[in-house]
Amino acid sequence: MLAYLHIPFCDSKCHYCAFNSYENKGTLKQNYMHHITTQLRFELEKFNAEKESITSLFIGGGTPSTIPASWYEPFFKMITPYLSQDAEVTSEANPHSATQEWIQTMKDLGVNRLSFGVQSFNAEKLIFLGRNHTPKIALQAIHNASEAGIQNISLDLIYGTALDTPSLLEEDLHITSSLPINHLSAYTLTLEEATPFYKRKDVTNDSEELAKTFVQAIIQAGFPQYEISNFGRYQSIHNKGYWEHQDYLGIGAGAVGFLNNKRFYPSKEIETYIQNPLFQEIETLSREDLHIETLFLGLRSNIGIVLDEFSPKERERVNLLIREKKLTCKDNRVFNNDYFLSDEIALFITQ
Repeated sequence: MLAYLHIPFCDSKCHYCAFNSYENKGTLKQNYMHHITTQLRFELEKFNAEKESITSLFIGGGTPSTIPASWYEPFFKMITPYLSQDAEVTSEANPHSATQEWIQTMKDLGVNRLSFGVQSFNAEKLIFLGRNHTPKIALQAIHNASEAGIQNISLDLIYGTALDTPSLLEEDLHITSSLPINHLSAYTLTLEEATPFYKRKDVTNDSEELAKTFVQAIIQAGFPQYEISNFGRYQSIHNKGYWEHQDYLGIGAGAVGFLNNKRFYPSKEIETYIQNPLFQEIETLSREDLHIETLFLGLRSNIGIVLDEFSPKERERVNLLIREKKLTCKDNRVFNNDYFLSDEIALFITQ
């Protein structure tokens, strides 16, 4: 079982961000942090959670580091007995707000993995993306995490922007490789509705060659690819748990929970969530829904798909793709040889 806590607050909103986050509701922070424990208690009962049954906790956002670390203490006091002894406890962090004190306090509470939203070490590109930190601040935050004793550190990079050139991405990766990290996520810039970048024609670089070259360079730099956007000598337990359809608690405004064949959606708006943190819309997934998700997730990652998952008709298409060396079959599991083609392959198999 996994657990996810959503922090929907940000100091500023990036130009590309479509996540459920707000930059002008800081006065609600303390009240919000109080109500997440109300929902957590409810979820632990609903999931019949046993002590030490949660293998991974992920705190995401928004910007978790915009919340004072001490305000997380009641949440950790409640959830810690349910965390397995070797649980992966990750928090996302913005380099601008993840101070040395914040990092140390979060570590003392139980965080053993930090994921920094760096996006680039190029100053011009950071301004273009609407980030509120500088390359120097990003470097300092990562070194602070390492010096605090956080052994598993990750950072995010964005590529496919109009500013990207082979040399810029090469420099980003060169700096990344010199840091005390063992994981990175690399996302291509996508234009999401209701963001400042949406409808603009001058913000992306859609070169497939640039993207493939960058991904290959990341692998050659010592970060094996285990999902279309994730690379690392360390592979996130939380990430893989999602792809394997493990049950997960979703705590906070806009978080999503999953139990058996149901998804639970709390209110997205912070004010509505605070008024009733136990309200949830429920989606029941059919066997076909779960099957389609299993195929798409398995082809996007190194977990693959067990052969018995495929129908006879799908199996014929899978065998064809194996013969064409698009897929590989090993130990009765099918694996994708090119994550860039994952969605196309999934559609071909299921059509």
